[in-house]
Amino acid sequence: MTRTVCIVLAAGKGTRMRSDLPKVLHAVAGRPMVLHAIDGARSLSPDRIGVVVGAGGEAVAAVLARAAPDVSIHTQAEQLGTAHAVLAARALLADDEAVTGGDVVILYGDTPLIRPETLAGLVAARRDSGAAVAVLGFRPADPGAYGRLKLDEQGRLVAIVEFKEASAEERAIGLCNSGVMCLDAARALSILDRIGNANAKGEYYLTDAVAIARAHGLDAVVMEAASADEVLGVNARAELAMAEAAFQARLRLAAMENGATLVAPDTVFLSADTVIGRDVLIEPHVIIGPGVRIGDGVIIRGFSHIEGARIADGATIGPFARLRPGAVLAEGAHIGNFVEIKQAEIGPGAKVNHLSYVGDAMIGARSNIGAGTITCNYDGFGKWRTVIGSDAFIGSDSCLVAPVTIGDGAYIATGSVITDDVAADALAIARGRQVAKPGRAAELRARFKTRAGKDGTDKNGVGRD
Repeated sequence: MTRTVCIVLAAGKGTRMRSDLPKVLHAVAGRPMVLHAIDGARSLSPDRIGVVVGAGGEAVAAVLARAAPDVSIHTQAEQLGTAHAVLAARALLADDEAVTGGDVVILYGDTPLIRPETLAGLVAARRDSGAAVAVLGFRPADPGAYGRLKLDEQGRLVAIVEFKEASAEERAIGLCNSGVMCLDAARALSILDRIGNANAKGEYYLTDAVAIARAHGLDAVVMEAASADEVLGVNARAELAMAEAAFQARLRLAAMENGATLVAPDTVFLSADTVIGRDVLIEPHVIIGPGVRIGDGVIIRGFSHIEGARIADGATIGPFARLRPGAVLAEGAHIGNFVEIKQAEIGPGAKVNHLSYVGDAMIGARSNIGAGTITCNYDGFGKWRTVIGSDAFIGSDSCLVAPVTIGDGAYIATGSVITDDVAADALAIARGRQVAKPGRAAELRARFKTRAGKDGTDKNGVGRD
């Protein structure tokens, strides 16, 4: 039976990032880069996935324990090159079941853009050719200092030549090494164990696998990526920004191809896990963070920020709205300008249209939340819940001090501070009674004028307009 093992190398220190965060944990499209690499590995339906971390890789291991608990973790105690890193996962390669047939695919935790179809093509290229090694190549506009892939007359891979060691003729080669590689599982260990460190750095380079395979009468082949963007490796903040831009362009295009309208696509930012339905309209300057699902026919007005939210069909959000994690909008709900929703369910057809905060709450169907309403959910120690029934009306500038329940059809008078439950269909008024004093305004004006002085200055001699 054909079997596949994927090894993701994530032990690099990433010193050029100048960050306390491990390089592979920097996010692209709201997801750590190493998880993108694991997603790529999963697309091959492998039998095992291993991630190689460096010394002090506890932070990476902690993220993987939460997000990819089925992935095994292997430690490269010393940084002695890429082949040395792969052999840190020797336990995967030495497994009898894993090497009876199939492939060992080597990926990188800082290369988040490789498409599943590209990885499938790499594996197919090795299997179809019967080669011991298949390398993913690419043709950048500027080959720069990339290693070059040297081919023979039959188009087979002869060697990977590092730029520093390449001749002028070899540097003229436009086909470059991405580092991503597929090895015949039955031969992987014998090839890797033959890689030496007789070089200036004294390290074990995975690129030597090609020359070793050829020296032992085995073939090596190249499969070219469709785009150089796919194999962009992130080593510095500028490259992180380039990877983000490329990923966003991919996500935007997919959203539009699936039936969403992005009025100004370059101003909309999505996450890798964003789900967008058909006939969705997204206006300019919208940011959608991780964990968002958007139903059909939703309208998202400009300058809105959404994360961790579920939005049902036909809802309207914004402009200038913020949906925080736990926001759930039912069908036809309306969230308007300068409204913040957090850990709250907004029922079908309910409206929170202006300048309100609704947190830790449940709003029933068709209820209307007036401008400036606040659910006072935090007392400095705990979070408390507000429940509002269906068809309720909450007047503007109301404060609902949780825990509190407002019944179906209840009416809260404008400017009220509600601290007790309100029964269904009841009217609650909780504010100071208005008192009118006829003529008092004219008396006050006269008093203030006398106090200010006849010369138009106040008691401190400051002029008044």
